[in-house]
Parts: sequence; C-alpha cells; structure tokens
Amino acid sequence: MPVLDREPSKDLGGGDGLPKLPLPALEDTLDMYLRCMKHLLTEEQFNKTQNVVKQFGAPGGVGKLLQSKLVERRENKANWVYDYWLNDMYLNNRLALPVNSSPAMVFPQQNFRAPIDSLRFAAHLISGVLEYKTLLDSRSLPVDYARGQLAGTPLCMEQYYRLFTSYRLPGPERDTLVAQESSVMPEPEHIIVACKNQFFVLDVVINFRRLNERDLLTQLEKIARMAYSDEEQLPPIGILTSDGRTEWAESRSVLMRESTNRDSLDMIERCMCLVCLDDATGPELSDTTRAMLMLHGGGLAKNGGNRWYDKPMQFVVGADGCCGVVCEHSAFEGIVLVQCTEYLLKYMSGSPSKLVRAASVSELPAPRRLRWKCTPEIHKLLASSADKLQRLVKNLDMDVHKFDDYGKEFIKKQKMSPDAYIQVALQLAYYRCHGRPVSTYESASIRRFREGRVDNIRSATPEALAFVKAMTDGGRSTGETEKMEMLRGAINAQTKYTILAITGMAIDNHLLGLREIARELKMEKPEIFKDEAHLISNQFILSTSQVPTTVEMFCCYGPVLPNGYGACYNPQSDHIIFCVSSFHESSETRSAEFVKCLAQGLLDMRDLCNKCNSSVKVERQGRTLETHTQTDTNWQNKTQQRAADLTKNQPAPPQVLVKTPDQTTVEAQTQTSSHGEAQALKNGSKS
Repeated sequence: MPVLDREPSKDLGGGDGLPKLPLPALEDTLDMYLRCMKHLLTEEQFNKTQNVVKQFGAPGGVGKLLQSKLVERRENKANWVYDYWLNDMYLNNRLALPVNSSPAMVFPQQNFRAPIDSLRFAAHLISGVLEYKTLLDSRSLPVDYARGQLAGTPLCMEQYYRLFTSYRLPGPERDTLVAQESSVMPEPEHIIVACKNQFFVLDVVINFRRLNERDLLTQLEKIARMAYSDEEQLPPIGILTSDGRTEWAESRSVLMRESTNRDSLDMIERCMCLVCLDDATGPELSDTTRAMLMLHGGGLAKNGGNRWYDKPMQFVVGADGCCGVVCEHSAFEGIVLVQCTEYLLKYMSGSPSKLVRAASVSELPAPRRLRWKCTPEIHKLLASSADKLQRLVKNLDMDVHKFDDYGKEFIKKQKMSPDAYIQVALQLAYYRCHGRPVSTYESASIRRFREGRVDNIRSATPEALAFVKAMTDGGRSTGETEKMEMLRGAINAQTKYTILAITGMAIDNHLLGLREIARELKMEKPEIFKDEAHLISNQFILSTSQVPTTVEMFCCYGPVLPNGYGACYNPQSDHIIFCVSSFHESSETRSAEFVKCLAQGLLDMRDLCNKCNSSVKVERQGRTLETHTQTDTNWQNKTQQRAADLTKNQPAPPQVLVKTPDQTTVEAQTQTSSHGEAQALKNGSKS
C-alpha cells in the first residue's frame, strides 16, 4: 500500500479529473497468467492449462469475444471492474465479518486511571470525528498524492466520502453497500454508542448546534449510568451481526417483523459511526491480545456483543485502555482508514485551544436507548450466533511481532524497495515453514484511476522461488554472490509487477472481468475458469498487505482461507511490525512458527547483504590499491634511476611517500561511494 503526500483539495475528490482504469490486452494477461502459475503447478497441470489458455485466446475464440465486450463496458462505465470487484471481493462473500473480512487498527495502549478517563477519551475522539466529517462534508479534505513507485500522481478520494455515510446491508445471497446521499438540510446527525451490549442514540447536533467536548462527556456519562442499570438490560442484539452474512440476513428479517425493531435498526443503519465503550477484559494486554480483542471483541463473554459489524467505522474505547477501530472493509481500503485514524490521533494529542467548538447547549436531552422486541425465535438465533462467534474466537491464532533488528532505512541503503524486500522475506518464511510456494495476494492501490480500489500483486514470482530455494539449500550449491544476485532479481520482479498492478495492467481484475462478462452474457463458463490452475491461482494461502503509519498504531486482520495466513506489516525506519494470523483448527499453520521463520529470514537477508557489500568494498579497495601500487612502483623506479644518475650516494625516496597517496585515494573513494549511495537514496529510494 503506498505512502501518501497530501495537498489542498483541487476538486479531484470525485475522481472526475482522473483517467479511466485501462483494460489490458488479452494476450498480455494470458501470457502473464501462465508465467505466474507455471512454478505453482505440476508439469501435467501446466501443460493442460497452457492448452486451455491457448484455446481461450485463439483468433475467433471466446476470449476475443469477451474482451470486445469488456472494451464496450469500459466505454460506458466510470470504472469497468468496480462492480464486479466489489461483489466478488466482499458482497458475495458469505463468511462472518469479524476476523474473516473486517480489519482493525490498534491504537497505543491508554492509561485510564479511573472510569471517567475512558469517557473523556471517547468524548475527545468523537469531537475529532466531527471535525473530520466537517472536512468531508465541505469537500475540503486534501487530495492524496502517491509516493513510492510513480510518485506524484493524484489519487481518487471517493472512498473517504463513504467513511461515515455508508452501511453494509446483509442479503441472503449478496450484501448491498448502501451509500447515503447528503442533502442541503440533513436531519440532525447521531452516533450510536454501544455499552454493556446496549445501544444508545447520541445526537451530536442539537438545535442546529454541534455539541462541544464537555457536552459530549456529559452525554456519555448518562449513557454509562443507563447501561449499568440492571432494570432495563436488553438482549445483545449486536451479536447477530457477527454471524455469517446469510444467517444475519435471515435474523434481520425476523427482527424486522416488529416495528420497534425496525425503528432501532433504522437508527443504527443511518448513524455516522459507532463508539463501543468496552468493559475491561483481563490483566494481560499484550499487542497480540489487543489485536485479537479488536478483531472479535473476545466473544459474548467479553465485548463481542458490544458491536454492530455492518457499520464502516466502530471506534472501540476499553475501560482497560484497549482502544482502536474496527472497519467494515467493503466501503474503503486500508489507506483511507489509516489517514482518518492518524488525523484523529493527531487531533487528540494537539492543543484543544486550537479547536473551534460551539458554545455549550444548556439543557441536553437524555440519550435514547434503542429498544428491541425479542421473540423466542430471536433468542434462539442469538444463542446460535454467540456460539459461532465463540468458535471463531477460539480458532484465531494471532502473533503480533515487533522485528527490531532493523527497519526500512537499512533496506533503502541496499537500494532496494522496502515493500518488495519484505514480500520476498514473506516468501522465504512460507517456504521454510512448508517447503513449497503458494499463491500470494498483496493489495495494490489503483486509486490513480476513477473509482479505483485495488488489484493484486502476485508476489510468488519465479524469481522469488529461485531465491528462497537457494537460501534453504543448506549452503551446499549456491554461493553468496549468486544468492545476492537472486535476491536482487526477486526484488526487481516484485517491483515490476507492482508497477503493472498500480497502473491497472495486472491480471486478476482482468480475469475477473472476463469471467463476469461471460456470466452476464449467460454463456457456459469458459474452460479457463473451470481449469484447476484457476482454482489454485485464487486460493490465496498467503494474504498480505503493507499498512504503514506515521503515528504509533498497527493494523491487523485474519486469514482468508482455513489453511492460510494473514500477514500485515508496518515498516518503520528502525523496526517492522508484523501481524500474522492463522487458524488453530488447521494442522498446517502456526502463526508463531511462521513469525520465527520470518524473523530468521530477515536476519539471513541482512547478513547476505552485509557480506556481499563487504566483499564488494574489499574488491574495490583491492583494485584501487593494485592500480596505485603499480603506478607508484613505476614512479619509484623512475625516481631511483634519476637519483642514481645524479649521485650514487643519494638515498631512495622514503616508503611513506608511496603509501600516503594510496591511503588518501582509498579513503576518498570510499567517501565518494558513500556520498553517491546517500545521493542515490535521496533521489531515488522511496518507501
């Protein structure tokens, strides 16, 4: 995921000034598909796939027809793949949102000494959300500009405007991403506050005036008192949203039979966001524990029912200082989540005196508790959902690891892309754990184009496989210099594919478009999409993403397959934070073992770089000394001959005169080399 520069808005927010997503040539995609898959298949599988692909792309073949239909679609749509991609990636997926789909951002551990402290934190956070939403509503948010590969390109801002105005509505077969359209005079905005599994409406605008922080705190205190009252404890309806999407759609239909429930659902679905005031969960709050609690809430016994997973933004404020945000991923990508949360954390750490807030509203109406009418059928559904969430909680195997031997600065000094370098390290870790390569997903932003979301960087390249095999052969057959060449080859291959992906020329979205246009045309599924290679190519056992931050926090998510890993990483100057997830129920995976192999691989790669750099320096110095020694020997012989001609008693020149120029030259060349590396780093190396 790219790092961003930001500039004041230039009316690019809607993406109208951006180019349309290109459509790659069919031949290019098919050739790249074969190249990406050859080393992941048996020889027999690949031979079959090669024939299937050749037939698909033949003149007059079905591939040519489908490509022509995609060309027409591109002409008529703002983004030819957006709807296909959104349905395939999210809305058609029937798995539960927690762990399987919704990522979380984990804030720094807070030190709340008293219950009021967590409410103050929440009030301050809500105030920041309102400030940020003001920027969004006025379209004043600075435009993002890409850094890294192909820096300086303006990016589509459309995802930002779904942060607080959208909702994922469950459906029996496919969900719907509902985006609310703003009007000239919108009704008063509200936030839903979850506390003790109860839901409360917190109006943030009363009598056309926005509540200030003191008023927000007063309202939160009222909510806390109401939630802790035993008189009106209602069932934990939020637990239903943690179920599979089809199951939740059915449960929602049952809830909708009662008008009271319809009103409550409407208030939640139209709210700006959720603020979840969580109970303390226990003494141990390691990074790993906090990551898991953000993803699933700890189940019904803890805070798993204190959520509403269909809302894009759920801010979690735990009484024990465990804080963060859980996001419903269909509305926006990780970089949008990072930019929003970094704004909020910087807002909260800044001086309140800089903020403009409305005067206090003298008489604040009490927040309203949302009511539910629950039949025995609903109670049964609640029990079923709670049981499934608990199984998910027990199944998640998470390991958050801070690798602090080095960070991206060391990698940049090798004149390598930090992201590509880490991707190769992930390939090495998986190969060490499992002895084989697998299809790997790395998200690549295509926001350079109108309504752009992401495509896939296929990191399991042939070059990466060659390198990891050399690194795991026990040193029997491959020399250090050759390994270093292989490392650079793997990183170059990764970088080239990254550029393909971010410029809209990768293969995954294109293949998806060809498959879906065939479905729309009611054609029989083409053989290329029934072939075993296609299934293998889309089984992303290793699902990865770079989520860099400039504020102390980290992102985490679950694996996308029962036997897979989720690997999120946050490279900093002198360390890298990895969040590795898998499932306990899989006999093939173990997060701690993967992290161990990953850390060892990073150390081995560093040692390889250092050894080869040392060898190069020694070789350079040797060549320099040899040249100057020869020059100085010739000079010395001539001087001695001249001296002999003048007088037989004249002594030879002292050796120190010969050595001094050599030493100076070597030192000067080393400094020049270092300066050149620093200048190259300054000019060309990006994160």
